[in-house]
Amino acid sequence: MKRFLAALVVLLCASAAHAEGDAEGGFDFWFEMGNLLLLIGVLFYFARKPVLEYLAGRRSEIQANIERSEKLLTDANARLEEWEAKAAGLEAEVAQIKADTRRAAEKQGEDIVAAAEVTAERIRTGASAVVDRELYQARESLRQEAADMAVEMAKRILDDNVNDSDRSRLVDEFIGELERGRSA
Repeated sequence: MKRFLAALVVLLCASAAHAEGDAEGGFDFWFEMGNLLLLIGVLFYFARKPVLEYLAGRRSEIQANIERSEKLLTDANARLEEWEAKAAGLEAEVAQIKADTRRAAEKQGEDIVAAAEVTAERIRTGASAVVDRELYQARESLRQEAADMAVEMAKRILDDNVNDSDRSRLVDEFIGELERGRSA
């Protein structure tokens, strides 16, 4: 602070000397040069250290920014390479997914066809069993109906052709057959 005050006093004195010397023409140039040199000297003396500190701080700040920028650039390049590798592998992965999907669809189609064949065979077997059962029932129904008709016709024939004496003779023969069957 003392130095600053001293420099200020010197500048004020130089200004006062200059004001007095205005009357003399040649002295002005050298006086202004002296003032300029004095001003530069005072500025250099007092401002040198803060300016150097500022410049050193600014230099280290710029250096730190450059280092951070280089790190960011390195990270960005690494990420870019990673994404390029993924992009290159993406086409192969898409092709693999398509192939896997196609195989799965084919397998599913084969499974559906196999299940349909099993179901069709069950339906055929069931239908065949139903047809056989219906055919058997129809045959049995026809047999029963034919038997009923035969009995009815035999009854009519017997009613028409057999009289009371034939009936009593048949009953006697039947009873005789039964007795012979018991004794044997």
